[in-house]
Amino acid sequence: MKDSWQLWLDDVRSPAMNMAIDEQLLKEAQHSVKPVLRIYGWDRPAVSIGFVQAYAAAPQKGYSIVRRPTGGGVVFHDQDLTYTVVIPLEHRICKLDRVESYREIHNAVQSAFSRLGLNTDLTSDEIPKHVDRAFMQCFTTPTRYDVVGDGKKFAGSAQRRTREGILHQGSIDLKAAHGDRKMLVQYLIEAFQTELKIEFEKFECNPDFLATVSVLAKNKYETESWNMHRQYSRV
Repeated sequence: MKDSWQLWLDDVRSPAMNMAIDEQLLKEAQHSVKPVLRIYGWDRPAVSIGFVQAYAAAPQKGYSIVRRPTGGGVVFHDQDLTYTVVIPLEHRICKLDRVESYREIHNAVQSAFSRLGLNTDLTSDEIPKHVDRAFMQCFTTPTRYDVVGDGKKFAGSAQRRTREGILHQGSIDLKAAHGDRKMLVQYLIEAFQTELKIEFEKFECNPDFLATVSVLAKNKYETESWNMHRQYSRV
């Protein structure tokens, strides 16, 4: 029997809205039994930094900067395909440890590259101890189960786990797919269906959800207090 997931082929949005949507999806996971795969874009050149990273790790000119709710390194969002997986707490993937849950999801991402005709592997490397994680660049620092090939990192991700479930935010290098976003999206969907043995239904985004997200984006992800100092006062 196939697992039932929801698929959201989202539009391009602002950096703040993208992060707020992902956070809200995680908050609402406790009310759902179905994981969500969201594939989306950015409406401007942007850089996202990991939850605990230094603001100075990002370039200070030419990009909008947003702090993610997940960890990991600095990611440039001008030539990548971004996706989010939100998994409710009772789902089987939440029963896996963090590293194995990465492997489950990245198996699907690797399969998408195989459909592109690219030979890739899931690396067994760990982040070297000398690397300063506060300033770490995502695509120059492979870590275990990242997708690599030809000496390069093609895809990476970061997670956050809460009482509601798992938020998994991933980035895939579009250049590896020769810049063909449409083709990569299709192969990614097919790979998730095959590797995770799932079937998709359309995610229905209602106006109340977007209204809540808009407030979260404004009060948190658009603010200097969050993006520069990781400070957020709920209102």
